[in-house]
Amino acid sequence: MTLEVRQFACLADNYGFILRDTASGLTACVDTPDAEAVLAALGEAGWGLDMILNTHWHPDHAGGNAAIKAATGAVIVGPEEVRQIAPLDRGVSGGDMVSLGATNFSVIDCGGHTLGHIAYFDAADEIAFVGDTLFVMGCGRIFEGDAEQMWASLQRLARLPPSTVIYCAHEYTATNARFALSIDHDPVVARRADAIFEARARGDATVPTTLAEELATNPFLRAPRLVPEAATAPAAFAQLRAKKDDFAG
Repeated sequence: MTLEVRQFACLADNYGFILRDTASGLTACVDTPDAEAVLAALGEAGWGLDMILNTHWHPDHAGGNAAIKAATGAVIVGPEEVRQIAPLDRGVSGGDMVSLGATNFSVIDCGGHTLGHIAYFDAADEIAFVGDTLFVMGCGRIFEGDAEQMWASLQRLARLPPSTVIYCAHEYTATNARFALSIDHDPVVARRADAIFEARARGDATVPTTLAEELATNPFLRAPRLVPEAATAPAAFAQLRAKKDDFAG
């Protein structure tokens, strides 16, 4: 394994991630939800910062770019949409590659939550940073795209190796699990929900997850099975997403 990942909580429910390529010592952070929290995590690790990897433009993902760049000189990489609120040094999109020393990230188009949303996949270590596209037992709201675009993005992630470790950006899991229980009565889903509720009662994080766990229990990846009457898979997904948007649990 060439990539070391350290995760920390920040803001109301965000997770931040700092990364170190162990072969070169080069470092990065994924998104900049809280500049002070990112810099504190780097200080605790004893790391500098060489690169910022943005997933999308929302302020709780790119809002700390300027302050962190000023403090560290890090190169900022991300989708072009980031420029609307924050500095960006290199724009990337689906199909591009980003290297951090010996670690190579494939950029995956994950539009839907925002139009230009991307994810970063380290194939050698089977690690993906998915921002607000895929959550533990959930997925992001559709703010700028449409259901067909979001479904296609989720399917790109679903085609990664099942053992892929998924780092998502928010602790929304308890609510997601309650929604899953309301529409899916599979015992596997119930067992996972119970484990999640126990973890949250202890104050434990539910991130990261694995793609295998999500394929087995995430309703948004199982949409065609849960809404078999829908004409298409994107239509099934759209129905589930609309139900989740109105879910009060």
